[in-house]
Amino acid sequence: MASRALRRTTFVLALNLLFFTLVSSYPTSPKATCPIDALKLGVCANVLKDLVHGVVIGSPPKTPCCTLIEGLVDLEAAVCLCTAIKANVLGIHLNVPVSLSLLVNYCGKEVPSGFQCE
Repeated sequence: MASRALRRTTFVLALNLLFFTLVSSYPTSPKATCPIDALKLGVCANVLKDLVHGVVIGSPPKTPCCTLIEGLVDLEAAVCLCTAIKANVLGIHLNVPVSLSLLVNYCGKEVPSGFQCE
């Protein structure tokens, strides 16, 4: 009787170890961060110029710029692009709140209410 209980306990413990190993073995995806590299954020300049000047035939390509902020939440994306615009990384002088709002919205995100790019 005792050996049967011992076998059951051993079996349950072995299953627990197996399941915990399987659950914890999957790697987590890296958290998205704002690219600090000016060359990377520079791809947003062409998109922003087209949006500001309104000379867009069709629509500007979202891929190079929007993929840089794709994994960020709305606030992180706004802060990232705000920093790039203020630091003049994009190489163009613009009205910061309007430019930021245009670019963030174009990439499918929203500038959080009350957020000010100063």
